[in-house]
Amino acid sequence: MKIALRQLFAPILNYFESGDGDYVYKASHRKILLFMGSLFLVLSIISLVAAIVASQLAGFLPILIFFIGGFICIIIGLLGNDHAVAKIWGSK
Repeated sequence: MKIALRQLFAPILNYFESGDGDYVYKASHRKILLFMGSLFLVLSIISLVAAIVASQLAGFLPILIFFIGGFICIIIGLLGNDHAVAKIWGSK
């Protein structure tokens, strides 16, 4: 299943897994990345509910930004290798 998901999300993973060189990876980085991704997804849901209640289309931008950020964090945290996690943290 993981192989099929890695193939499906290959464009995202390839960007973060590309490159050579030294990097600093800690297991806590992956855990924090998954937590932040979950937090961003919750914020996108809260923004969606607030936009629906207020009947405002201006709420679409925060929904989109939080959802994309959370989605990428979850994908990298679950499927990415150590280099991808280090790259999203900016560790060198």
